Amino acid sequence: MDTALVVGAGCSLPPGRYGYDPRRHRVHRLGRQPAGTPPGVTAELYVTARRTVSHYGHRAWPLLLLDTGHAAGALFLAARALGCHEPEILLEGMAESPLAAVRVFLPGRTHRPQVLSADAPTPEEILDRRSAPPPFPGTPNERALRAVLGSASHAGGGDLRWCAAVGPPRSGLIELAPDGTTLRRCAAGEARPTLAAWAAGQGWIAEAGAVLIARGCPTDADAPHIRRTHLRAGFAVHLAHLTARRHGLAARPVGSWQQADLGAALGAPPGQDWIVHGLALGTIHAEEENTA
Repeated sequence: MDTALVVGAGCSLPPGRYGYDPRRHRVHRLGRQPAGTPPGVTAELYVTARRTVSHYGHRAWPLLLLDTGHAAGALFLAARALGCHEPEILLEGMAESPLAAVRVFLPGRTHRPQVLSADAPTPEEILDRRSAPPPFPGTPNERALRAVLGSASHAGGGDLRWCAAVGPPRSGLIELAPDGTTLRRCAAGEARPTLAAWAAGQGWIAEAGAVLIARGCPTDADAPHIRRTHLRAGFAVHLAHLTARRHGLAARPVGSWQQADLGAALGAPPGQDWIVHGLALGTIHAEEENTA
């Protein structure tokens, strides 16, 4: 993934357009900023699909979109941690280049508010947010599941629906009720083994305490819709991962889904309700299980 910075007035860098070198953690000037660039800085995210396509084939494009959404989430949280209360997230999916952008305004500048999290993360929380190695069994409690579902639903936009597959004693799918504060069951039965099969055969998912699921993006969706839903799913799962960590959970994003038509499995018309992204959750970390 490549990042370009469009810098306006009032920043520590002179106004202009800059490229970012992640290996050296340095920027280099590319040219002048576009006309009308506001004060502050915009980080634009680009991808080079060739290398990923050579490894993942037809699965590459959804994975790249999800990764870009996660990168936007990381920038959003970093801006919040540094004191920017309302960074603007640009995930409309209308263009392939850049795929996404995060705009950080100067303090005091008025703009369209996009506050997605009441509590700004600390730098330590951001650095500590890592994908846990499986396995991590143990069903999260209702409070934690409600918080994770709420975080994802709030950040995911209107194109996605969110639910979580939980295991015994009441295996099934749960989701937030319309009041946004309670949970309700939307399907009964053990879903985690099926999710493991759909997730490129990752068997450990069948033993995870719960699996957060983003669903939507019908088969006939156009390119902007596909880009928007996958970018939003990656962004929302990134924020939900932080919420899970705040509740003491182990968590790991799950991005590889194959023939995962959840709607059809629940009796709805096929091709309308595909799984886009997921986040496996558990209460027992692998390191704790190995030392128990």
